Amino acid sequence: MPKIMLRLDKEGNLICYVAKKDLEGKVVALEFNEDHRWGGRLQLEDGSALHIDPLPVRPSLPMEVRARRAE
Repeated sequence: MPKIMLRLDKEGNLICYVAKKDLEGKVVALEFNEDHRWGGRLQLEDGSALHIDPLPVRPSLPMEVRARRAE
């Protein structure tokens, strides 16, 4: 399970950085994006997908979390 860094860019887009692969890309889809539940499946612009355990509240960014490959 790699650690990923999530942050917002200047335009307000969610950006994901996977240090293990030196990969950075825009998140184009997020499974749960509500104030009371945030996370789940992240779809990146290159077509790859990761999964982070949903959080009970929307986090403040930037943040580092563990992720796994989504199917």
